[in-house]
Amino acid sequence: MKTITFLTDFGTKGAYVAQMKGVVSSITDARIIDITHEVSPHNIREGAFLLWTTAPFFPVGTVHVAVVDPGVGTERKGLVITTKKQILVGPDNGILLPTAHLLGDFAVYEITNPKYMIHPLSRTFHGRDIFAPVAAYIARGVPFSEIATQTTHFVDMQFFVGEHRGDRIVGKILYVDRFGNLITNIPHDILPGDIEGKKITLMSGERRWDQVVFVPSYGYAKQEELLVTVGSNHFLEISVNQGDAARTLGMQADNEFSLVFS
Repeated sequence: MKTITFLTDFGTKGAYVAQMKGVVSSITDARIIDITHEVSPHNIREGAFLLWTTAPFFPVGTVHVAVVDPGVGTERKGLVITTKKQILVGPDNGILLPTAHLLGDFAVYEITNPKYMIHPLSRTFHGRDIFAPVAAYIARGVPFSEIATQTTHFVDMQFFVGEHRGDRIVGKILYVDRFGNLITNIPHDILPGDIEGKKITLMSGERRWDQVVFVPSYGYAKQEELLVTVGSNHFLEISVNQGDAARTLGMQADNEFSLVFS
């Protein structure tokens, strides 16, 4: 059975998500899975990050629909992206591209055939009227060439990883989760091999935090203690045990920082 996922900033209070699922269910019997509908409104990078960290756990052939679309109703294109393992559907605003780069061997198509859209076509809800039915028809086996036209013109986005610069590692906050953990772009494999238990200096702009402990997981630090660890996505996290690191440090997504190891 094919799988279709949904990732949006629609929330669950209204009927938007149900309408998209209704469209899909009227076209295919594919299994539908929600990644999340709680992306911060209009936050394309956040949606891209959540898709990027989630898609690899789905089976080959999964169709992912990602709709965080402040440009809906304008001239921005709708895209289908085929990759080595999965298929991505959504607006041409960069949200799909980090995952496309990650999954590899991707080709980008502009959705052009109105036959595979819902009519009358709303100018404000392409998630329901374009992306949901296109995903459903793809899951049902309709060839990409009937739905879309290959293109080399699209909005790109990549999550570049942190790097060593002299005596420090420089990175950026990619995402703040609901616990206030700061998910960074520093992969575990560039950290020193003997880092566990070490004290780290964290710097961001003019601010500095000394003696930050590296631990294997949150509970190894004292309650309310600032810590760094490697999270479930295998990237470094800046956290506070049973607290909110984003609030404590006054940091948010896209903030740059550096780590110095003692």
